[in-house]
Amino acid sequence: MIVWIASYPKSGNTWIRSFLYSLLYSNDHIPDLDKFDIIDQYPTRKHFKKFINNFNNFREMSKYWNASQTELNLDKKIKFFKTHHINCKVENNSFTELENTLGVIHIVRDPRNIITSLKNHYSKKNYLEALNFISDPLHCIDTENKSHKNIDKTMILNTLISSWSNHYNSWRNFSKNYLLIKYEDLEKNPKKTFKKLTDYLKINLKFEIDTEKIDKIIELNSFENLKKIELIKGFKEAAVDENNKKKEFFHLGPMNKWKNLLSNDIITKIETIFKKEMKELKYLD
Repeated sequence: MIVWIASYPKSGNTWIRSFLYSLLYSNDHIPDLDKFDIIDQYPTRKHFKKFINNFNNFREMSKYWNASQTELNLDKKIKFFKTHHINCKVENNSFTELENTLGVIHIVRDPRNIITSLKNHYSKKNYLEALNFISDPLHCIDTENKSHKNIDKTMILNTLISSWSNHYNSWRNFSKNYLLIKYEDLEKNPKKTFKKLTDYLKINLKFEIDTEKIDKIIELNSFENLKKIELIKGFKEAAVDENNKKKEFFHLGPMNKWKNLLSNDIITKIETIFKKEMKELKYLD
């Protein structure tokens, strides 16, 4: 059965996947940025090869979302899938159904900080362009973007992410085994947040966890350590700039760095557009 690791881009999905890889798949529990793609991405073309030939027809592909997931679940094993896709319906075809979903690990981040990361990662000209990115209800991640030249584009489909608020609401409380993780909690208290995730794996998903090793695994997956690993070994998911130079993927700035980067006009726009969700998540009073 599928456990979704669902998030809007630049919200901490990679950090969570690294921890899960170290905890569940690595014998020595050491993070390896080249191996934790054992936690696969969905959707990719390989999931639909049995059903369609034209991968550019989004409506046609949507007809087989759940058929492809049913096939993935035939072995009855728990499997994690990273997704940035909105949990939506297209002509009555749902992105996923509860019968195919065991659980959801839903990672969210303050949209004021998301656009500061998006501007760099997706090479946006300014913060207004980044705001338009996260406000667009029909926004797709363009997998042909040259900034992701290291990713195998023959396997990846364009992903409908929609706006930040639509994406958040689409995954919110989906599945009885639902866990919400705020990126800001990972920043402020990674130990407490990763232990919350570990409890979810044990209690909700019935994983057997060696609790004596948790503190060490958390330490190995500190943001600082992942940053060091990237500097030494690189990271294939890192974007490249216009000069074909790798951008730093693990780039953690000061808490609430948006306060020093965004104009009052951009801040007001974000807080107006996403007011309801930001209040719900306590990003606004």
